[in-house]
Amino acid sequence: MKDQFYEYIQQLQDTITNNLEKIDGKATFQEDLWERPEGGGGRTRVIENGGVFEKGGVNISAVHGELPEVLRKQFKVETGNFFACGLSLVLHPVNPFVPTVHANWRYFEMYNEKGEIVTQWFGGGQDLTPYYLFDEDAVHFHTVCKDACDKHHEDFYPKFKETCDNYFWNAHRNEARGVGGLFFDYLKETEEFSMQDRYNFVTEVGNSFLNSYVPIVEKRKETRFAKEHKDWQEVRRGRYVEFNLVHDRGTLFGLKTNGRIESILMSLPPTVQWKYNHVPEKGTEEFKLIEVLANPKKWV
Repeated sequence: MKDQFYEYIQQLQDTITNNLEKIDGKATFQEDLWERPEGGGGRTRVIENGGVFEKGGVNISAVHGELPEVLRKQFKVETGNFFACGLSLVLHPVNPFVPTVHANWRYFEMYNEKGEIVTQWFGGGQDLTPYYLFDEDAVHFHTVCKDACDKHHEDFYPKFKETCDNYFWNAHRNEARGVGGLFFDYLKETEEFSMQDRYNFVTEVGNSFLNSYVPIVEKRKETRFAKEHKDWQEVRRGRYVEFNLVHDRGTLFGLKTNGRIESILMSLPPTVQWKYNHVPEKGTEEFKLIEVLANPKKWV
């Protein structure tokens, strides 16, 4: 399973970066191969100062070795080895009318002293963070997510949509990071689902990603904007940074397990503003966004 999934994310990284370069038309992804001293490594691809994408990263990694202390405590074991691989991406567009997007699909195995698998699971999802809210964009994104889920089980979309809304919640601001999407974790083998079933589902979602996001980019990337729109985008990017550094489990895990710092922090936007007590005026497009983020919506 680990070989099957690692091969998949290598191909998916190629597919996604090739398509995004065509859309951007100006910048290309710079590739950085790295090794983890404790075992494994990754292939980081970053795009910057493009025609469409101000900054973005599409990274894959496959790491293995002895369980870090933080995981030994979490799994309540004294010793053990692990393998983890995944693809993680974040895209921060130039145009404030194009939303930021994040996605991640990953696989984990843990072994006993004999090298036998004692637990394994998949996790991942994708979520959309607009700066100016177009309902039809959120509906499109969620429709693609739901269609991918419905091919595997009718309960998946409502369950994973709710999990996403709960996870990407900036508790210290009492607002959502964006308009959500899907989030799932610890998808293990059950009586109903084999690990191959889990693989088929996660890859279905991964394969749907470009269709969920690219049409929105194409529709909004030429929209004219002024400095006030860019200022608002940068204020909202500040909330994105706050979530990633305060609440995001993946970021915190990477920082606590001697992860590669450049890959971990590639999700952060290039320019950000923090304005004191900044509240948009009622009736504005900016205020409309805030209202929706305070109460996650049912989009489809």
